Amino acid sequence: MGNFKEIIQSEEPVLVDFFAEWCGPCKMMKPVLQDLARQWGDKVRILKVDVDKNPKAAAQYRIQGVPTLIIFQKGQIKWRQSGFVNAQQLSKVLQQYTQQQA
Repeated sequence: MGNFKEIIQSEEPVLVDFFAEWCGPCKMMKPVLQDLARQWGDKVRILKVDVDKNPKAAAQYRIQGVPTLIIFQKGQIKWRQSGFVNAQQLSKVLQQYTQQQA
């Protein structure tokens, strides 16, 4: 988990999906995140963090329910939401943080 802290320090937005294998809505997020990865390329980094395998990270970011999506930029939480979020909503949110760099 050491490099997680380095990754979220980046200038580019980092979308972190806190998920669990047993979670139904988490499984629905997978194709959405794959679409976003294709659409955004290297402008956005997408990480998946299994809360059962990384309980410290889940506790540190106070993950109450899964999926919880958090956008980090320069180590700061810029946006967070629990529950399923569709690709269109996520794209709109990501746009706000990628335009700031341009």
